[in-house]
Amino acid sequence: MPETLDDLREHLQWAVELEHATLPPYLCALYTLDPERNPEAVQVVGSVFAEEMLHLTLAANLLNAVGGRPRLDTPGNMKPFPRTLPHGNLELSLEPFGPRALENFLRLEAPTPPGEKARTEGYDTIGQFYAAIENGLRTLCDRLGEEAVFTGDPSRQIGESHFRHTAGQLVTVTDLKSAMAAMAEIVEQGEGMARDEVWDGDKDVFHPERDEVAHYYRFMELKTGRRYQRGDTPGSGPTGDPIRVDPEGVHPITGTASSEEFNRTYRDLLRSLEEAFDGSPGLLGSAVGAMFAVKAQAMALIEKGALPTFEYVGEAGP
Repeated sequence: MPETLDDLREHLQWAVELEHATLPPYLCALYTLDPERNPEAVQVVGSVFAEEMLHLTLAANLLNAVGGRPRLDTPGNMKPFPRTLPHGNLELSLEPFGPRALENFLRLEAPTPPGEKARTEGYDTIGQFYAAIENGLRTLCDRLGEEAVFTGDPSRQIGESHFRHTAGQLVTVTDLKSAMAAMAEIVEQGEGMARDEVWDGDKDVFHPERDEVAHYYRFMELKTGRRYQRGDTPGSGPTGDPIRVDPEGVHPITGTASSEEFNRTYRDLLRSLEEAFDGSPGLLGSAVGAMFAVKAQAMALIEKGALPTFEYVGEAGP
């Protein structure tokens, strides 16, 4: 648990790195799906990826609020895959969409079992990690006062005017209440609003007449081939409408390809995001726009049967 302000800033930087680490695996699964043959799977994986971008932004807002400076363009943030989440036990790998990818995502988004201890080192669920930060944040506010903890410049916060997102709440963090709301948004979108619920509190962006299920349960829908409906619980599993996945509608992948062009483009994206998070929130729109270049280069590799490696590359020579 963070015990000092420096500890808190360090742990929130880990949160930024944690949220980023989930992005490459989701992108690999998403880009290998044929959208015409697997439209529902594309919607599910695409919606989770979009919400992970929201979580990354919320983590940056939390760090900025306590006087930190979010960092993304670093070798430590781009460790080779397979890898574990920062300071945790959850392993991530790059896979095409399929059973292995789904099991990977289910482990990543798994709800925290009742009675599990909060911890920021060796955590088994993302909920455990954020619960430990929450405990540390509350303790510091009690000991030092909120004004001594939330010393960040509010102009560094990413707000609704900077980031067009499809679901969830983009919280600007200025005090303990808004910090708790930001962390609740991250955890509830991943594992649900309560231990006995599958819902995350939002409406399904593709089907506004439906309530949205949390990330873990969206992947369970793809695994079981059926949607959750009202009355379903984590124990019952989904009993609603069928959701179809065509295993033949996935690009065949034989390995990975270390493309310097792709890796530089991805690093450019990280650099742009870091600039937006580090005091220039107005740049976020153009940073998100850089995703189109990342997708185009990833698809060029995938069509040749390879996944990108998302490796860190140094500065280009003269």
